[in-house]
Amino acid sequence: MVENIEAEIMALMQRYNPEGKPIGRTTEIGADLNIDSVAAMDLIMEIEDKFDIDIPMNQVGELRTIGDLIDLAAGVLQKT
Repeated sequence: MVENIEAEIMALMQRYNPEGKPIGRTTEIGADLNIDSVAAMDLIMEIEDKFDIDIPMNQVGELRTIGDLIDLAAGVLQKT
């Protein structure tokens, strides 16, 4: 299940990676991809729609890497 979530999120991340940098679980969302807070919220909403989940906003601020995002989405999905 986590592998599927990881693949889907990695595919979504490509839209936020115009320079085509190699990305992985350790890629930092803000520092490496230059995703600002508005784009980050768009990304969160896309993930919520994709998996039909609600990601708690109080946990969004703690996200640093793509791996953090994958783990958070997987955890929320498992609780539903």
